[in-house]
Amino acid sequence: QVQLVESGGGLVRPGGSLRLSCAASGFTFSGYVMKWYRQAPGKEREWVAVIISANGSTYVADSVKDRFTISRDNAKNTVYLQMNSLKSEDTAVYYCNAQRAGTQYWGQGTQVTVSS
Repeated sequence: QVQLVESGGGLVRPGGSLRLSCAASGFTFSGYVMKWYRQAPGKEREWVAVIISANGSTYVADSVKDRFTISRDNAKNTVYLQMNSLKSEDTAVYYCNAQRAGTQYWGQGTQVTVSS
């Protein structure tokens, strides 16, 4: 059974940091491109970051550039999103996504709220 389980969300003050984790099981994690998306209330889901398995290349959205970092540990079947200098506009449900060819899986999401 395929599972993506996100954790690490919560309430944080502006300027603070959080590290999200996404634990994968039920598929060959190392062969998949891993992504983070987020969805704020009343808005469409948007892509945040991606990490390519083969060479470890990473890319992040302009809105989080220089603040968020994506990484993965293939030995632990886990992908991470380190979020620094958080802003109120980062408030959203954050989702983990695994993709390979025409297959993709989604996690259930973890809430991140940035508020004073």
